[in-house]
Amino acid sequence: MILFVHGVPDTPVLWDPLVKALGLKPEDYRAPALPGFGTGKPPGFHSTKDEYASWLITQMEAAGGKVHIVGHDWGALLTLRVASLRPDLVKSWCVTNAVIDPEYSGHRTARMWATPLLGEFVMLNMRNKARLIEGLVQGGMPRELAEVEVPHIDKQMRQSILSLYRSAIGLRFSGHWVEDLANLPKHGQLFWGENDPYVELPVAERFSKRHGTALHVERGTGHWACHDRAENFAGVLKALWQKAG
Repeated sequence: MILFVHGVPDTPVLWDPLVKALGLKPEDYRAPALPGFGTGKPPGFHSTKDEYASWLITQMEAAGGKVHIVGHDWGALLTLRVASLRPDLVKSWCVTNAVIDPEYSGHRTARMWATPLLGEFVMLNMRNKARLIEGLVQGGMPRELAEVEVPHIDKQMRQSILSLYRSAIGLRFSGHWVEDLANLPKHGQLFWGENDPYVELPVAERFSKRHGTALHVERGTGHWACHDRAENFAGVLKALWQKAG
């Protein structure tokens, strides 16, 4: 089973080109929506990083065996966390354009979201759908994806994003989230858009060197390389899965 985990501010539609490029059937994979991202939240769910990690572990367990797990953005961070906590559930892992790194202090928007009042002000501006689409496109999101994703960015998603980033103090990771990376399964891969303005390439290169993980760099694209270079990404994943058996 293959498990795809989207990030912020996305939904599972992110994976559509990749699923097509891989030629997957519905029974081959799962691409669940993070709670609060175009879907409801369980009672008492407060959208913290640890709650999302626990939720993802239940998704892995429900697959009924070891999974090939693929994550983008926050989905990448959660993928690394759950693979560190439950390597027994992972056949292989691949993350794209985000990693847990104690030296990374977060991109500008992440820091604003993590700041009380300032984050709420930023979210007020995100209610303007046309302006938000243009902002995401300027940040590298393919326009056709932005036009599909933005309508899902409602009050619930905006509040979930604020809670998530504040639970991670922006994106400043320390403690167990960093230390437990020592438990990562050996079959891992990084796939990176070279021109990512949110998590720059040197962050990926540092993680690759530190953890001995292969790094594939997609030239001439950015944060959403997993979507706009789906054919190339599919080739990287197939090679990883073949190696992992």
